[in-house]
Amino acid sequence: MSSGPIGFSGKTIVMTGATSQVGLPIARELVAAGNEVLALGRYGGKGSREQIEGVGARPVVADIAEANFEGVPRDPDYLLNFAVLKDGDFEADIRMNAEGIGLLIGHCNEAKTVLHCSSTAVYESAGHHQLTETDPLGDNHRVLFPTYSICKIAAETTVRFAARQWNIPTTIARLCVPYGDNGGWPYFHLEMMLAGMAIPVSHEDANLYNLLHEDDYIAKLPKLLDAATVPATIVNFGGSTATSIEQWCGYIGELIGVEPTFERSEQALSSVTIDTMRMHELIGPTAVDWRDGIRRLIAARRPDLELKA
Repeated sequence: MSSGPIGFSGKTIVMTGATSQVGLPIARELVAAGNEVLALGRYGGKGSREQIEGVGARPVVADIAEANFEGVPRDPDYLLNFAVLKDGDFEADIRMNAEGIGLLIGHCNEAKTVLHCSSTAVYESAGHHQLTETDPLGDNHRVLFPTYSICKIAAETTVRFAARQWNIPTTIARLCVPYGDNGGWPYFHLEMMLAGMAIPVSHEDANLYNLLHEDDYIAKLPKLLDAATVPATIVNFGGSTATSIEQWCGYIGELIGVEPTFERSEQALSSVTIDTMRMHELIGPTAVDWRDGIRRLIAARRPDLELKA
């Protein structure tokens, strides 16, 4: 059995971060395609277990920071890491994000393939320069999330070590602004606009990113797994076309009849736009036009709104 965009079935998949904005749609599609998904988590939050069971995955109580892996197989077909902690406490965040994934891969060291979800937050700020996978790393998210960039870099380092240490084919995908029916950054901008709030932006002429729709990150999952190597494959993962905050907020405004306002701020993230050449070579271009994705997001998250033509 195989259905939808996943293209494979009958696999045992250990997954972290399955309740996240990115992880939940992936877990749903993996199960729909006929795979067994073991969704690791602490399940302390109200409704989190029910959320996982609702998409057909199996919740497994585990704490990767404490190496609590009872019931987690050592030899899954795929290990997918979408977990992230950004509490702002360096000790706690590095322990979970970097040490935790190393401990988990060490436990699952007979896995056939590892996919680690990273972020373009690992790059040094470079304005409108299209960042390649070999460009300098830096701390570009410090103004909003003090630990985020550094923890993502640390986690990548751990995953790269683990791939070589246990000879596990691995892909590290650096996501750039994922969004879709399950939410994302444009959804927060939508709610801010409805509340009459100004959208903070940097002092650049245009604040550019590569929006990545959930249809595309789901459809590209099998190819990301196929691209795994030792040493680890590292690839940018965003929409094939760069778009600015100003553009997508302007389009949201057209759809809902609210003119966006922007506030230049030193506390706003600066542009993070990617070179997609390696991505296109490995997994191909993305398919969802950002306008279609934005319209769908609003319809899914705010069905009470009547969208303009």
